[in-house]
Amino acid sequence: MAYHSNGQVGMPEWVIKWLINALALLIVSYVPYRGGTLLEIDGAGAALIAAMVLGIVNTFIRPIFMMFSLPLRILSLGLFTLVINALMLCMGSWLMGNAFNIPGFWAAIIASLLLSLVSSALNHLIRGDSR
Repeated sequence: MAYHSNGQVGMPEWVIKWLINALALLIVSYVPYRGGTLLEIDGAGAALIAAMVLGIVNTFIRPIFMMFSLPLRILSLGLFTLVINALMLCMGSWLMGNAFNIPGFWAAIIASLLLSLVSSALNHLIRGDSR
């Protein structure tokens, strides 16, 4: 249980983040890309599972990639982080099978940018912050 400063009980923070990320995935799945869409998701249930899978991948695997790519990130002034984010999205897609597909690496790069923007906007609208 999460307690607010006024003593009320609310949803745990991780549940809100999970729902926001799933909603962001659903929103980005409607963006057109080369005759299809950037992301192909089989509905809200698949979006919830994909958000969970991406959360696990970003928690455990992304830090390893970030550590080993430090020289490239320094040389590119941080732009190589986009490539790492796209790789994590591709890995999540691979783990999900047919329920969550990305048509290619460039689609993954564009989708990772849009997911960042959409989830940031949703966080600001829903939670009232910029986390």
